[in-house]
Amino acid sequence: MPDGHMQMSRLRTFDMEPPQDRQFRDALGQFATGVTVVTAATDDGPLGMTANSFSSVSMTPPLVLWCPAKSSTRFEIFARAAHFAIHVLAADQRDVALNFAKSGAAFGGLDLTVNAQGVPVFDRCLARFDCDTHQIHDAGDHAIILGLVRSAAFGEGEPLIFAQGQFGRFDNKA
Repeated sequence: MPDGHMQMSRLRTFDMEPPQDRQFRDALGQFATGVTVVTAATDDGPLGMTANSFSSVSMTPPLVLWCPAKSSTRFEIFARAAHFAIHVLAADQRDVALNFAKSGAAFGGLDLTVNAQGVPVFDRCLARFDCDTHQIHDAGDHAIILGLVRSAAFGEGEPLIFAQGQFGRFDNKA
């Protein structure tokens, strides 16, 4: 086998009727994604949620999307939020991702400020997109929330990656 190439296993094919939730989740897990924390302001204070369902959509107008699960206890708050911020996490922010996956109030230890729309934001991340909610689309057990980006910021560093149910780092030496 040539140097630097990994052996891949043969594909396992399955039909979705009847539903094959575990196999479907495992197949989706083969796609590596970045990890984000989405924040919004509420009457009870700042709220956050870890999400790996983030994507760019359009340059003109500047649109991004993320897809929260309707089953989340935080879903309705984010679905009603007029503004939100998406923070792209760095490789050393695994604990931030895990904390916001467990609790929407996991802001302890973060340098928190508030943007012009009143959304809680933290500057220590690889990139941040401050958004107005542009559209929300029904998408099965999730919703697609499109954000119109009002401002953005970015820095340098390694991204936090999620694949096959685990956090990892990008190896640019491959």
